[in-house]
Amino acid sequence: MSQSEGEVLALPAPEDRDGDGDREEDTVGSDQDERALPAPEDRDGDGDREEDTVGSDQDESPEPTPAEQPDSGDEWDTDLEADEQDRRGRLVSPTELYLVACRLTAVIPCSYVLRQLASTTLDLNQQGTLDLNHHGLGPLGAKALAITLLSDVQISNLELKDNHLLAEGIGYLMEMLKENFTIQSLNLSNNHLQSAGSDSVCKMLLDNVTIKSINLSGNGLIDADARSLADALANNYRLKDLDLSHNQFCDMGGEHLGQMLANNEGLEMLDLSWNHLRMSGAVTLCAGLKVNVTLKQLDLSWNGFGSAGAQALGEALRHNNTLVHLDLSNNRVSDEGTALLCNGLVANDSLRILRLAHNPLTQLGALNLLNTIRNNPKSALEEINISTVLVNEAFVVLLEAVCQNHSGLEVQFHGVTGSVTRTKCCALEAEEKEGLLELFQSLDKEGNMSVDNKEFRKAVQHANIPLDQHQLEWLIQNFDKDCTGRINYSSQFAEQS
Repeated sequence: MSQSEGEVLALPAPEDRDGDGDREEDTVGSDQDERALPAPEDRDGDGDREEDTVGSDQDESPEPTPAEQPDSGDEWDTDLEADEQDRRGRLVSPTELYLVACRLTAVIPCSYVLRQLASTTLDLNQQGTLDLNHHGLGPLGAKALAITLLSDVQISNLELKDNHLLAEGIGYLMEMLKENFTIQSLNLSNNHLQSAGSDSVCKMLLDNVTIKSINLSGNGLIDADARSLADALANNYRLKDLDLSHNQFCDMGGEHLGQMLANNEGLEMLDLSWNHLRMSGAVTLCAGLKVNVTLKQLDLSWNGFGSAGAQALGEALRHNNTLVHLDLSNNRVSDEGTALLCNGLVANDSLRILRLAHNPLTQLGALNLLNTIRNNPKSALEEINISTVLVNEAFVVLLEAVCQNHSGLEVQFHGVTGSVTRTKCCALEAEEKEGLLELFQSLDKEGNMSVDNKEFRKAVQHANIPLDQHQLEWLIQNFDKDCTGRINYSSQFAEQS
């Protein structure tokens, strides 16, 4: 071991100023005086106590005490500055502590970690994020980091995605979180935790009182792990955001997660996308959602709910009045499944965002959705994504009618010109018609009552016509139904009239 390493690992005690291992009293003066100072009463240093007399040659007038001196305030400022310097000298910075921890664990220090630790402690009054994603720390690197963060009071968000921490590294970090009460958000995704690592996380959740968000995506978690999580979160009211996407939860996992939703009263966001929740797993999960009272955002995309899951979800939405965001993209929901889902939407007054893209529903299912909204005056839906559903003119007409009573509704669907979003009724007012007619006539140089779509789009953007982008695209799509690239404005304005 080099001299420098020995100095770090075996620092002298605070009383040992010269580092030789012997505890000595520190005083001001020469080396001999430091070793043998006379007692306060022994003025001449001969070891005998003598009475001090006034007027002797050796005695001088005693210095006035601080109480006798004029109080200028300078000596207090000097003392405070000295105390502050001493305090700073005694503090060990996170970077220094990390270097020591790396030596103790035989880990090569990561320069990126050093830079991140330094940047998060520049402002002692501001808690920050320690972003160590994708740096291959490994289990021992996690141990060194855990030692460093054991007493840290600066980091509130710890990002450790894709570091191959394994169950061993997670164990070190979870032990650290028993003592650290500053970290609130923890990203452990893609770290090969498996069941052993999941157990460590669940034990931590039973004791920790500060973690509000945790990401366990892509860690190979199975149904048994879902049961452990359900037990850990049964009485946990602090965790608000849980990401369990890209794992391997199946039927039994759905049952355990449904039990968790039924008992937990803290979670507000849950991501279960990219799992294997289908059939009975989907049904039992929705049974828990039915009685949940806190969840606001639920991502179920890329599972396999099908018609049975859609029916159970519709039943949950009929009773649940807290969920506002539901992603059901790519779940094998057909027109039949959409109809079953609508049985719940017709009575729901809380859901605002519904995503159904990449499902095998057709225009029939899309029309069913719009009719459900029209028949529910209390519907709170503001956004519907069916961007992969090709619709025709009947859907557009119905959408305009629905938007008259639900002016804030945005629907993204697949039209003849690609993905289109409708936000409100695109019917034209009299003044808008007059302005458009004048614009068409100015563009129609040949007088054949038709103009090019591209020229029309550019002209509208430069003209003073009160049309937004949605209305403009609606006009082009409806005026050029055959996709010829030109608008025959005479016949179209006759239809609009």
